[in-house]
Amino acid sequence: MRFVPLAVAAALALTACTANRQAGPSLGDRPRPSGSASQSLPAATIELWHGFSTDAEVKAFEQAIAGFRKKFPQITVKAVKGVQDDQITQAIRGGRAPDVAASFTTDNVAQWCRSGAFQDLTPVIRQDGVDLSVLPAVARSYTAFEGRQCTLPLLADAYGLYYNKALMKGERPPRTLSELTALAKKLTVRNAKGDIEVAGFIPSVQYYENSPSHLAPMVGATWYHPDGTSAIGSDPAWKKLLTWQKELVDWYGHDKLDTFRKGLGDEWSAEHPFYKGKVAMVLDGEWRNAMIANEAKDLDYGTAPLPVADDRPDLYGSGFTAGTVIGVPKGAKHPQQAWELVKHLTTDTASLVTLSNALRNVPTTQASMRSPDLAKDANFATFLGIFSHPKTSTLPAAVNSVFNQEAMASFMAKWEKGGVPDLDAGLKGVDKLIDDKLKLSGG
Repeated sequence: MRFVPLAVAAALALTACTANRQAGPSLGDRPRPSGSASQSLPAATIELWHGFSTDAEVKAFEQAIAGFRKKFPQITVKAVKGVQDDQITQAIRGGRAPDVAASFTTDNVAQWCRSGAFQDLTPVIRQDGVDLSVLPAVARSYTAFEGRQCTLPLLADAYGLYYNKALMKGERPPRTLSELTALAKKLTVRNAKGDIEVAGFIPSVQYYENSPSHLAPMVGATWYHPDGTSAIGSDPAWKKLLTWQKELVDWYGHDKLDTFRKGLGDEWSAEHPFYKGKVAMVLDGEWRNAMIANEAKDLDYGTAPLPVADDRPDLYGSGFTAGTVIGVPKGAKHPQQAWELVKHLTTDTASLVTLSNALRNVPTTQASMRSPDLAKDANFATFLGIFSHPKTSTLPAAVNSVFNQEAMASFMAKWEKGGVPDLDAGLKGVDKLIDDKLKLSGG
C-alpha cells in the first residue's frame, strides 16, 4: 500500500466535499439486467483508475482483472495507472468520471459518501445477494459512512511490531507497554557522551509510522462519540497512551532522541534504520515484509502484534487497519458493468490472492486469507491475524478525517517536547479544535 502524506490528503478531502452531483446513469435508478449477469450485460468499454504505478503493481492489477475479462468477454476494461484522489475528484466534478476508481487512502470515504461523489452500492449489494459478512467488520466500517456503502475494501494494511532478532539477543517480543519500555531501555546503546547509537524503540510521534491512529489501538483509544464529536479528551485511554509515550521520550532525553531520529535513513529507501540495525523494534505495516525482501534480504527479523496496555490484555493480537478502497463514481458511463468489476475485484478469491501475492498487502475476505494459494510465511501471517482479530480497529470515517489526525499529531509532538503543562486541558483543547471544525462542516 502506498503512503499518502496527510498534507496532500488534506487538500484532497477539501476538494471531495464539492463533488458535483451531475445527472447521469446510476446504480440506484437503473434496473438490473434479468438472467445471468455475464450473459445479459451489454458490451461496453469501462475505465478503471487506480494509483498503482510500478511495473510489478500494474502487472498484478492486470492479472487480477484477467479473471473478470474471462467472465465478461464483452466488457473491455481500460486500466489507467498512477491516478490520485485529487484527479478522481476533479474528474467527477468536471463530468469526466471514470467508471471505477480505487484509492489508497480511506480519509476521503466520508466526503465521497456524503457528497454523492461515489455512488451508494447498497442497492446492488442487496440485489446481488453479496454477503458482506465475508469481510471483517472493521473493513466494512472504513468503506462506508452514514449508512452509505459507497466503497468496498480491495486490499488492507495491518500494523504490527517488527523486531531485529540479532539485537533482541533471545528476548521475546514485548506484549505489554511496560515490557516494551523495559526492553527498549535494555536494547538502547549510547556512546560515552550519552548520545544514542542504537534505539530499542523510538516512541516519538514524529517517527515514520508512529501516527496517532496507528498507536491508539495499543490502548484501545477511541476518536469519536456516536454523534461524531471528539472523544479524545474524555477517553482515559488517550491519557494513558501519552503518559507512557512521554515517559519513554524523557528517558531518552527529547533533544537526544530528536537528534538521533533526524539523522536516520529515509523510510522508503534501503537506508531504513531498521535494516541498518539502528533501531531494534519498529511499528510498521505488512508491506514492510516485501520491502525487506527487496532491500535487506539478509536481515534476520521477526514480526508480532503491537504491545498493548498492561490492563488490556484482551487487546493483544489486534492492531490498526485501513486499506485500498474501490467504488463507482457519480457520472460513471457504464455503472452496471462497473459494479460487476468492483464486485469481482473485491470478492473473487483468485483475484484477491493474485493482488496480495504480488503487492504483499492483506487480502480482505475470509476465503482469500484462508486460500492455500496465498503466500504467507510466518512474518506475513502475523498481519493476517491482526487484520482478522475481532478487536482490531480503524480510524472511523469522518468528514474532517485529515484535519482531526493532524490536530492530534501536532498536539502529541508538542506534548512529547514538554510544551503542554496540563495534559487534561490539552486533550480538551484538541476536542474543541475537532468539534469546531465539525460544526463548520455541517455536523
